[in-house]
Amino acid sequence: MPTTDPLVSTEWLAAHLNDPRVKILDATFKLPGVLPLPKDDYLAQHIPGAVFFDVDAVSDHASALPHMFPSAEQFGRDVGALGISNDDTVVLYDAGGWVAAPRGWWMFLSFGHQNVRVLDGGLKKWLAEGRAVEGGEVKPKPAAFKATFDTKRVRSMQQLIGNLESRAEQVIDARPSARFEGSVPEPRPGLRGGHIPGARSVPYAGLFDANTGAMKPLGELRAAFTGAGVDLDRPIVTSCGSGVSAGVLTLALYRLGIADTALYDGSWAEWGEQGGPPVATGPA
Repeated sequence: MPTTDPLVSTEWLAAHLNDPRVKILDATFKLPGVLPLPKDDYLAQHIPGAVFFDVDAVSDHASALPHMFPSAEQFGRDVGALGISNDDTVVLYDAGGWVAAPRGWWMFLSFGHQNVRVLDGGLKKWLAEGRAVEGGEVKPKPAAFKATFDTKRVRSMQQLIGNLESRAEQVIDARPSARFEGSVPEPRPGLRGGHIPGARSVPYAGLFDANTGAMKPLGELRAAFTGAGVDLDRPIVTSCGSGVSAGVLTLALYRLGIADTALYDGSWAEWGEQGGPPVATGPA
């Protein structure tokens, strides 16, 4: 079944910059230790009116794992503080590279907010087209946001351990192929290398045009998955390093009309811990 395209164009957003019901979120994210910090990038320049969406802040602070899904109550409180209500259209973007805007998009869907989109090409495409930006911090007027969590959209490690035997769901890994194969160290210290046994490798960076920042056409997206041995008619769980870039796969699949996937929230930050579940290395 076709789904509503989760992407909006830079032209659409430019035409809706002054719409009070359209709320723009800068969801830029970087791996630990990479500078400048995403918030500093945001303060230097962002799309006019955009509020910073911090995936580390809008997360379960009781978990030792990075940026795990918060409770529905916390998500509603945190998002309301960003000035977003249940009646708003939310548009998320990245500064570049498609890392965390799709994660934020999936979080909104998972917490019951259907009217959410991702800016195709993000800030990179916006700037290349000579569109306006501003600096400093936007301080929104708080709003009321009621969230309800849809458990079907997220998977736990225990569910994926059970899936090792049943193979009921295909697991697709968004990390670069060298990390999937275990031939390079993980960026998070202390993690084992490799992948979940039986997983398929679809590096997220191959799903968008590095020059323009725009997501690739549907035919190329489909070929990326089928070429990696993914059966698009069977259930799918996306995974990555810490549950963020997996959202790029989730978004691409959604554009192909596959809306009922799930995301492994702990991803390799959890599975790859020493003494954890079985690990496979080498190509898929």
